[in-house]
Amino acid sequence: MNGIETLTTGFGFWNPIFWVAGFVIALIITWIIWRRGEATYNTSPSSTGPFLSGNAEPQPGEIHVPGGNLYWGFTQALERYYAVIKPLHTGNLADYMLWYMGITAIMLILVVMVP
Repeated sequence: MNGIETLTTGFGFWNPIFWVAGFVIALIITWIIWRRGEATYNTSPSSTGPFLSGNAEPQPGEIHVPGGNLYWGFTQALERYYAVIKPLHTGNLADYMLWYMGITAIMLILVVMVP
């Protein structure tokens, strides 16, 4: 087998030439969509700033209404849940990956152990 022959399985076939052709076609379609984009887009900081419901972005040190006020009812309803979860939010990506891998390991153990 030299790598460009069709591999026939019980579920269909796989041919690397078809995958390369599909990838090239997808790249061409992506390039066409990208080229049709707006060429005069303004990339100045005033155009790329966050959208704050039409309000100007506050200057550093300026008083503004925080996002927590917008979700006050939601956070009050889930206050006990947030009391447990908030200390676990460290902002460190390594901690999140550790949680992800730990929960994934537990799920895999459960899948293997439970018939």
